[in-house]
Amino acid sequence: MEISRERIRILLGSEPKDVELGDPNTTLLDYLRDQHRLTGTKEGCAEGDCGACTVLIGELVKNKLRYRSVNACIALLGMLDGKQILAVEHVASPKPISQVPEVMSKKNGSQCGFCTPGFVISLVGLQWLVNTQNPVPTSINRAKINEHLAGNLCRCTGYGPIIDAAQSTCTLPLPKSWHNQANDAEITLMEWQQEKTSVLCNTSGGVFAAPRSLNDLNNLLSKYTNATMLAGATDIGLWITKLGRKLREIIYLGHVDELQNITHNQESLEIGGCVSLYDATDKLVGVAPNLDRLLRRFGSTQIRSQATVCGNIANGSPIGDLSPALMALGSTLRIAGIFGLRDLPLEKFFIDYNQQDLKSGEYIQSVTIPIESKRQFYCWKVSKRFDQDISAVLGAFSAVIDNKIINEVHVCFGGMAGTPKRATKCENVLLGAKINEIRLNEAQDALHEDFSPITDMRAGREYRLKISKNLLNKFILSLQGEKVPDLFKGMD
Repeated sequence: MEISRERIRILLGSEPKDVELGDPNTTLLDYLRDQHRLTGTKEGCAEGDCGACTVLIGELVKNKLRYRSVNACIALLGMLDGKQILAVEHVASPKPISQVPEVMSKKNGSQCGFCTPGFVISLVGLQWLVNTQNPVPTSINRAKINEHLAGNLCRCTGYGPIIDAAQSTCTLPLPKSWHNQANDAEITLMEWQQEKTSVLCNTSGGVFAAPRSLNDLNNLLSKYTNATMLAGATDIGLWITKLGRKLREIIYLGHVDELQNITHNQESLEIGGCVSLYDATDKLVGVAPNLDRLLRRFGSTQIRSQATVCGNIANGSPIGDLSPALMALGSTLRIAGIFGLRDLPLEKFFIDYNQQDLKSGEYIQSVTIPIESKRQFYCWKVSKRFDQDISAVLGAFSAVIDNKIINEVHVCFGGMAGTPKRATKCENVLLGAKINEIRLNEAQDALHEDFSPITDMRAGREYRLKISKNLLNKFILSLQGEKVPDLFKGMD
């Protein structure tokens, strides 16, 4: 049994804090503003979209300090145990640890000022990221800046000066004051990590537990049978901030070492249950290069830093981006918990709307993607906005072709049913067909048998059917090596 603490430990700037977690639902944003009057961090949307609440989190990864930007409005305070928190006040005063605040001011990168702290923090995070490259680039292109700032919204349309500030600062060497604070933080976090203690805060406000091993996780699940399991909080955080729910028992999975593993060999890629999108992206793209564009459109830099691959699967959303893509790749889930281990094809995990094959006391330990050298994989997301938007339709497709015959095919869609789903009737039309003799119209018509989509705020029924047919056409043209018409180029 692990040694556990009744309080969480955080490094607030350079100051260690032992915190009694009276309410497990406390967000990092509320803690910063209410307990420490660090009011530079703002609440704009309370759902991780606008970036006004952005802070930097320092954490040890392979015994090295790494920084990532997160949304404080949906991150729960307990998740930050053993980590450093840098809010805008820590960056800008009394001794600035980055040139970003000064340059933002000189470039007139602030108007009403509400969004400015979030932009400053995001740009400091980008500056740190650029400084970790070897060699450090002498310039950074606009596309990279746009991608990094997709999760920060300016309502005064002041993006021009902000971009100027980004281009002026992000390749500058971080000052000595930054390195001094980072070195001190690394020493403190290393000391805490070496203690290998877990967290069990049990107060009148509720329970927050953060085990460090699968064995202790399973013991906690046996004891707290109604507990909510928490990974990145990009979904559960909104239960608290938008739906007003109060969770009495929370078990945080992010400290369990076994759930942070990524195993890559010639046969498969296995991603642990608490691996973030940020950490998984390069590995996933290495297995399926056409995932790159989809993953970089997933939420924002802040969301990808928090959200986990398996969490995106576990919430069972019919419009989740990853599930159709991983389904098309033939992925398998490893389900663990108080009942032992079992493996399940991803497509079998989704039973019906808001219903998954996951019992109380179970969790996704990992997802495994088989590696097939002959497999051709494509996926395209259609949404109203390019960045930070939910799919109207997401199509993911794969095929194995031998001697110009389709011997294996997966046609998967999100946004077309109550769950992510394979189009089996359509697949039957394609399977066994010669690549240049595909009955496209018949395959498209089969989609009417596979799906009966709804009309909602994101898209209408007929639109979804039309888009799914067009995406199928785009897939076939790609397999055939034909030029994709300009009509389809916006669907990516």
